[in-house]
Amino acid sequence: MAISELKLAKELIRKPSITPRDAGAINLLAKNLRSLGFNCKLINFKDIKNLYAKLGKSSPNFCYAGHTDVVPPGSISDWSVNPFRAVIKNNKLIGRGASDMKASIACFVAAVSKFKSKNKKFKGSISLLITGDEEGIAINGTKRVVKYLKRKREKINFCLVGEPTNQNKLGEMIKIGRRGSITGRLTVIGSQGHVAYPHRANNPSNTMIKILKRIKELKLDKGTKNFQPSNLEVTKINIDNHADNVIPGSADAVFNIRFNDRHSASSLKRKLNNIFKSMTKSNKCRFKIKYEVSGEAFLTKPNKTTYMIQNTIKKVTGIKPKLSTSGGTSDARFIRNIAPCLEFGPVGKTMHKIDESVSVSDLKKLTKIYENILVSYFK
Repeated sequence: MAISELKLAKELIRKPSITPRDAGAINLLAKNLRSLGFNCKLINFKDIKNLYAKLGKSSPNFCYAGHTDVVPPGSISDWSVNPFRAVIKNNKLIGRGASDMKASIACFVAAVSKFKSKNKKFKGSISLLITGDEEGIAINGTKRVVKYLKRKREKINFCLVGEPTNQNKLGEMIKIGRRGSITGRLTVIGSQGHVAYPHRANNPSNTMIKILKRIKELKLDKGTKNFQPSNLEVTKINIDNHADNVIPGSADAVFNIRFNDRHSASSLKRKLNNIFKSMTKSNKCRFKIKYEVSGEAFLTKPNKTTYMIQNTIKKVTGIKPKLSTSGGTSDARFIRNIAPCLEFGPVGKTMHKIDESVSVSDLKKLTKIYENILVSYFK
């Protein structure tokens, strides 16, 4: 049974699966995969739906990973079309999740249907690991599915994550790793008082300003062979004070660091905590800090599979993709604990934006790329 990438992409977009809602997207995907002979296992944690589907039982197991949840559309009146209608205009399929990443999933399923019709007795297995919790807090999605598969001793030999990796043209970029991400929630505690008597209080905002200036000026590194420099950005500053004549008792700030393989979350925590201790002590304040680590930096060292995928993409697009670690985090940070993985998908120029879209002609090319990758992998 041949599956159309465009038809399936439209059907998936029409499921308004705004994270963490599923809205029927996982079941729609499972129905299509069962028609191809996949054994579909729904792995749900709390209110999050996840799917692990597998065709075949032998090794090697080639896995495709992705997510069906999408970010909110924002003001629907700002869109030129309804974000969940999946409308084609000027050769572009428009809708929330078109780029990130329902069309990519549809392309891989279509590619499998084409591959299977021509290679009925291929040696190995094809699987899909699909979550409904990537755009949200990502606790009950791929992270837990990976642990589940590990417990079940399910072997994945290689994983291709279908995130939108290209900035402007299909074929520009393959992601071979990602920087790590750590968020810090800092509270500086001083002493409240009247603004007319500052000597009777200790204004924590003064200390907070000094601390934020200090950590922002940190030269973490200059980058490495495979990674861009690490960077720290202050994302929130808050003083919960409802009176204009009161020196506050505390001040809060949030910062995020995207770090390369020169650091670990633990080493950054130590460095920052030393600064916080020193600066609050010298300013006679106290501090509280809470860290959230969404992933460590990782790199999948290029090998013959990397170069096979790179060459396959070039044959279809005419572009030799760059091997990169740029951008934000993805679920590859969890999957890399059980299998080597790369990321390649559609153009991400419009992801999360108003009128998110993907080129219809790119969908055909991406399906061909995925099909040819399967052919070469199972040779």
